[in-house]
Amino acid sequence: MKRLFLLGLVLLATATTYAGGYRVSLQGQRGLAMGHTGVAVVNNAELAFFNPAGLVFLENKINVAVGASAVFSDVVWQNEEFGQTARTDSPVGTPFYAYFSYKLSEKFSVGLAAYTPYGSSVAWEKDWAGSHLVNDIELAAIYVQALASYKITDNLSVGGGPIYVSGSVNFNRNLNRTLTDLDGDRANVTIDASGVSAWGWSAGAMWRPIDSLTIGVNYRSEILVEAESGDADFENIPNSPLTPFSDTQFDATLPLPAELTIGASYQLNDQWLFAFDYNRTFWDVYESLDVDWANPNIPDSKNPRNYKDASIYRFGLQYAANETFVLRAGYYFDESPVQSGYFAPETPRNDSNNFTGGLTVNVTDKIAIDASFLYSRFKDIDESYDYYQENGQNVPFEGTYKSSAFVPGLGVTIKI
Repeated sequence: MKRLFLLGLVLLATATTYAGGYRVSLQGQRGLAMGHTGVAVVNNAELAFFNPAGLVFLENKINVAVGASAVFSDVVWQNEEFGQTARTDSPVGTPFYAYFSYKLSEKFSVGLAAYTPYGSSVAWEKDWAGSHLVNDIELAAIYVQALASYKITDNLSVGGGPIYVSGSVNFNRNLNRTLTDLDGDRANVTIDASGVSAWGWSAGAMWRPIDSLTIGVNYRSEILVEAESGDADFENIPNSPLTPFSDTQFDATLPLPAELTIGASYQLNDQWLFAFDYNRTFWDVYESLDVDWANPNIPDSKNPRNYKDASIYRFGLQYAANETFVLRAGYYFDESPVQSGYFAPETPRNDSNNFTGGLTVNVTDKIAIDASFLYSRFKDIDESYDYYQENGQNVPFEGTYKSSAFVPGLGVTIKI
């Protein structure tokens, strides 16, 4: 009954690497290198994600930014009381982005963005102690957004546009802690949903009260992801009237939370730029993930989440060493939205400290190579998930989680 629990987790993230909750903070190499700041930084076409209002401030007529990252993550779970331990063995995730902007006039620019803010994979050891909650997940979720940016005055602009989300998910878990078939193979279920889609929007503003100071704000709406007629495949089910599990379909709805980012950047001199962003993600909409099975003999699944709103504090520095090299560094602190007693192995993350760096190499006046890295260290936490039900009773699953991730990334910026 937890399988759809995954659709949520998955259309929001993977279990090991990213921001508190499900966010994947990898939407641009330049922004990431500066602590994932960008709502008030006019740098390149990454503004299509961070704050589309700033696209009209880009100097060139055409601006393009494309890139990808490689996510190497590690999560270890341990229960000292029972001498149990497990470690994830997840494939390398490769979130990407592609941004394009075109300046129609000095006051108006349009753009297009494609990026993967939610998407990756995670795999625990087979039949580990928490296999009744999750074995493995694979997620792909792509955002595509059309954009417009308009300069109201020489110092003030607005921008935004609609967002189309398309995603797919594959998830497997054991049915409970003990059930097997006659050969001793654990009963399990795999859910698969593809072509899941939804709509949302974002809007922002950018203001330059003085030449050295830029202030920005961007809002991304809540998006309701509705999975309809997804496939559920049950395997190794004992032939018994007490186990009414058979292949069926499911429906579920999950809210992707709204988020608000405000920030400022200050040009200290010709070489140094400082940026600060504050992000508030409205996770409290994620109260529960309920699953409706098409087979009436399978009880519907109720999965309390009870998340709370959470904040991210981001700091970044940029140093223009010369015409060829631009160096960047940053840090951000990410609060977890998961409350005590709701700590599930699908999202084993606590508050995290995140350290970033990178550089740009201007190959020519029109082409630049952007590189970044991120090291995320999640605070060790001893927690439990208290709402898994078996035989009508809650069966807590608890232990200590240690999580970290290293993410190098590479991108290209083109301006014409």
